[in-house]
Amino acid sequence: MKHDIPAPTGAIDWASESHVGAVVDHDGELVARYDFSHTAEGLAAMLRRFASHGVEAVAIERGDGPVVETLLDAAFEVFVISSRQLKNLRGRYGSAGNKDDALDAFVLADVLRTDRRRLRPLERDGDRTRAVRALTRARKDLIAARVALGNQLLANLQIALPGVIGLFHRLDSPISLAFLRRFTTADKTAWLSAKRLDAWLSRQGYAGGKTGTALHATFLAAPAGIRGPEAAAREVVTLALVVAIEQLNIQIAGIERRIRTDLEAHPDAHIFTSFEVDPLQRTGQLCGTT
Repeated sequence: MKHDIPAPTGAIDWASESHVGAVVDHDGELVARYDFSHTAEGLAAMLRRFASHGVEAVAIERGDGPVVETLLDAAFEVFVISSRQLKNLRGRYGSAGNKDDALDAFVLADVLRTDRRRLRPLERDGDRTRAVRALTRARKDLIAARVALGNQLLANLQIALPGVIGLFHRLDSPISLAFLRRFTTADKTAWLSAKRLDAWLSRQGYAGGKTGTALHATFLAAPAGIRGPEAAAREVVTLALVVAIEQLNIQIAGIERRIRTDLEAHPDAHIFTSFEVDPLQRTGQLCGTT
């Protein structure tokens, strides 16, 4: 009895400027590997190469963007295998080291061949879902940028003003940033007393539950900050990082407001908001951005 031979499987290792494609036959042999640019001409070449090998299904690490849209428009089945999954799968092929684009394209194609029954083909989202995905991805990226700046600020304060570290709940919180705008050096914090700190906190509308006396004691228990020319230089660094973090906080808050507005108008809002987690985080997970 003659059996149909399964069609070859394809895969794309996605990058920002160029991509690596691979085609694997039904025995798991690599039959084609090629590079193509992230241009209209390059994406058209991708389609021609896959079609010439009889590929019907393609694996890729992300579920959005021009590459995916091009594949879906050309009626290919698209299967998303996340970067985290791919990292774990490399060990199956004897590699757990640094990323290798050519190897990753082969791994994606072969895993689609062997595990296709466990994978779900990507379904094209509606315009509203894609809009929310774009917003949640931007929020995630901005938060990552804020974390990076916060780490820079922390490293600077460990030398310039250690007492501020841990004084408030978060270093990137409004109260911490306001404190660092006002008290940027050890010389300026020397003016503080428990009474003066209490008065300053009151003017800021602080509601963190700690008294000025307690916070002042915490501050005094920390190593003293530096003084002199280096302190003046680090004051400039502190203020620059504080301003940058404040601007990120404003932009993140604006995007979060827009996400909530778009969610209220989304037909699947009840799904996104029905879980007992941060709805913005859960929205990102459902939209494939976290």
